Amino acid sequence: MNQIGPTRRIRHVARDFSLRLLGSLGLACTLILAACSGGGGSMSSSTTPPPSSSNGVAMVTLTDMPGDFLSYMVNVVSLTLTRSDGTTVETVPATTSVDFAQLVNLSEVISAQQVPDGSYATVTMTLDYNGAAIVVDNGGSGLTVPAANIINGATNAPLVAPNSQLTVTLQLPATAPLVITHGTVANLALDFNLSASNTVAPGTITASTAASAVTVTVNPVLVASLTPDTSKMIQVRGPLVSVTDTSSQTSYTVQVWPFYTASGNMGQVVVNTTATTAFTLSGTSYTGTAGLTALAALPTGTLTVALGTLDRTSMSFTAAEVFAGSSVPGAGLDSIEGTVTSRSGNVLMVSNGFLLPQGGGGMSGGQAMSTMSVSGTSAAPQNFGLWGGPVAVTVAAGTAVTEDGQTGTFGAQDISVGQHLQAFGKFGSSTGGGRTLDASSGSVRLMVTSAVGQYTASAAGVVTLALQALDGRPAALFDFAGTGASSASDASAAAYAVSVPAALTLPTLTAGAPLLFDGFVTPFGSAPPDFSATTLISLATSNARLNLAWSSPGLTAPFVAPLSATNVLISQATLQSAAQHTVFIGPVQEDPATVSAGLSFVPNTSAATQIFVIGHRMSWHFQVYDSFSDFITALTGDLNGTTALLRIEAEGGYDQSTGVLTVNLMAVELSD
Repeated sequence: MNQIGPTRRIRHVARDFSLRLLGSLGLACTLILAACSGGGGSMSSSTTPPPSSSNGVAMVTLTDMPGDFLSYMVNVVSLTLTRSDGTTVETVPATTSVDFAQLVNLSEVISAQQVPDGSYATVTMTLDYNGAAIVVDNGGSGLTVPAANIINGATNAPLVAPNSQLTVTLQLPATAPLVITHGTVANLALDFNLSASNTVAPGTITASTAASAVTVTVNPVLVASLTPDTSKMIQVRGPLVSVTDTSSQTSYTVQVWPFYTASGNMGQVVVNTTATTAFTLSGTSYTGTAGLTALAALPTGTLTVALGTLDRTSMSFTAAEVFAGSSVPGAGLDSIEGTVTSRSGNVLMVSNGFLLPQGGGGMSGGQAMSTMSVSGTSAAPQNFGLWGGPVAVTVAAGTAVTEDGQTGTFGAQDISVGQHLQAFGKFGSSTGGGRTLDASSGSVRLMVTSAVGQYTASAAGVVTLALQALDGRPAALFDFAGTGASSASDASAAAYAVSVPAALTLPTLTAGAPLLFDGFVTPFGSAPPDFSATTLISLATSNARLNLAWSSPGLTAPFVAPLSATNVLISQATLQSAAQHTVFIGPVQEDPATVSAGLSFVPNTSAATQIFVIGHRMSWHFQVYDSFSDFITALTGDLNGTTALLRIEAEGGYDQSTGVLTVNLMAVELSD
């Protein structure tokens, strides 16, 4: 079985399952088309129209499927919509730096522009890899891929200037265009599939692998939906425009500045709030009306971030959490988002973190964020504004601490080993040259963290795990010294105690069964228990993800004949011949090639949406079907004795005992 390494497997699969179940795709249409390289990505004929009675709003959200990356930062140069009459509209008028690796767990509103009424059939996005910052997960601090090793899959040439741009074009079906109607909001959800878009070599990367030995080959793949993905929170970022607080409406309006943008005009979004909306404004917590009142007292232009949901019927956005002022990364204070791997006194070691200096960041003029200097210090430029670590973060009694979704009073002692957080303060460097962040007068936001392990025992509301990972990082990375009320009660990966509230019903469990909890690490110095769960992810009902790949030239007869409209079979011998043959179910990796019956693909007739795709590598033409029968008919015709199968990706319920995968999503890549 092809291995991708235990750390990459846990990050790639387990953390994604904790926040997005793969079965909840909810796609209205799926379109996968090829990238073509070119030096110029601007659309000179495009316009961004002013507000008009004949305009509607096109709210474009961007997210991605997971890949083996700690960071994947590139520039979005252009995102245009083309109407059926040929009119083009630019929805992202300013170059925007995007770290796609940070979008696995949420969707970001990248644009909410006024767009002329009509039916839009084509979406074109241009990516610029000049100055790209791509960091591959190696189980440690990550490997930054050299620019010369980021390869255009179409030309086999490095994605460096002047040939650093890739343009992806999505052709919407004539029966399902993006329809803009004046006075209304229409959503286009774009999903950049990191796993399908990139091939990382070598297949197994460890802490000893040299960065110069790693290559990333890029063939961008987008998935487009006309309805938002309700399994993910949506993030809206931008400066405050106005606040509305009346008996009929509680909301505020922001100018859209996605990701790390510090200027530009990407449209406006109204953010609705409720009596339960949690506000964190420059480190101070509020709820409901009190938060909106405090927000209204802030100056116009104050940077805000809202996390919430988009109603599919009204297309209105409602925030569950709102952050503003210095509680927003890049606004007022330096910040780091990452995982606490150890704590000594008031000093936290935060590893694998995203560092953002005061004033924001991004890539401009081909300068990657990795060359940005540390604000407020005389230190030479280091890898700030990028994924990195470790960083020594100092907290104190004056550090304002909040915990996502939780009420009460929190302090620095609530921060313990394994916790995912954002810390705000001032960057610096130690006498030994290490990176530091002084948050003693700043703030810390404790964020939902995942714990993955194998079931050992349970008693009195506490489940004991053989811990595999915290926050997507392997248990071996953590030093649990000081986490317990005494050294004898420090947390242990071999027996990690999770407090489970009565509201969370545990399934019937046997020793070794995989479990995944979301929640928060117990305050430092007070374990056991070691972790307080808020959510249990039942892996028994989770969809599996299949990855099969054959080396070129592929297989001209990969399936057991004849292909059926209800069942397609690959023999065990054919599976064993694949360069990659893996099924992921949560944190569990299984090998379909061990099943003597082989692997059967059966359509999931009860799924709300079924999507089947045939891709042709040489022509970069992709056919999309919503019927398994039509898909198999087309595939039978394509496999004509000379065309070969290269790859299969599929999602659905998997029965290891029978080798049956009940698919709601299946994509094949052919050699022609």
